Amino acid sequence: MTGFASLTHEDERATIGVTVRTVNHRFLDLQLRLPGALAEVEARIRSLLQKRIARGRVELTINVQVRTTTSPSVELNEEFAAALSAAIEVARSRGLVSGELSPGDLLRLPQAITVRERQPEADPELQARLAAGIEAAVEQALTDLDAMRVREGAHLRADLDARREALAVLIEGLCAAAEEGRGALERRLRERIDEIALDVPVDQTIIAQEIVRMAQRSDISEEVTRFRAHLAHWTALVEGDEPCGRKLDFLLQEMNREINTIGSKADGLAVSELIINAKAELERMREQVQNVE
Repeated sequence: MTGFASLTHEDERATIGVTVRTVNHRFLDLQLRLPGALAEVEARIRSLLQKRIARGRVELTINVQVRTTTSPSVELNEEFAAALSAAIEVARSRGLVSGELSPGDLLRLPQAITVRERQPEADPELQARLAAGIEAAVEQALTDLDAMRVREGAHLRADLDARREALAVLIEGLCAAAEEGRGALERRLRERIDEIALDVPVDQTIIAQEIVRMAQRSDISEEVTRFRAHLAHWTALVEGDEPCGRKLDFLLQEMNREINTIGSKADGLAVSELIINAKAELERMREQVQNVE
């Protein structure tokens, strides 16, 4: 099921940004984008996602800005300063310059003094607290994601329930239309045989057996019974607590197979239209079920 959540978590140690997106997918496909420094928490984040999401493509992005106090490191290029001082002495001896080399002169020359930010030493306790903060932020993002998916799921459930009811009506209509078609087939066969019997003697017992045999070949009672069982199974799945998207997808395949069999066996003017309507509903449900976890 599609969903989106984004949040920013701030404390005295860091600012943590989490964005999570989910789109339809047959299986669970996790795509994580984390800073390289957080590689050690990736396994725990993956485990957390697997516990909360059973199906879909999940894209999780984490950004971290750590607040650290750093002390600068100042380094003097002694060789450059000595060479500069010697050059100034030569210039002074020739009367080209006057005065002494001052600290300000060195500060104006980037080759003389280098100022760097000193990286703080790794603090295991700080890293552990940061990892805990990241996991808490991911948990909250997943909670927000679930809330969005629940709202969408309510609309999806209503749509699928309505289509399931429509299928229940269609299968009963198919059953009645097929029974009527079978009766019409028997009458047509009987009328045709009666016409032939006027010119050619026939064994009525054998004819009756053949009519029954042909009628049985158009009997769809088994398919209808299985289809009704699939509808009942559908209801049990959607009312359960376990993720059922893949099971519903498989169940729709079985229903479609029964409809195809009914279409090839049943006879009657209304059967074809009902078969087309049933297959159209099944296809719409199949598209919607891709959104179900």
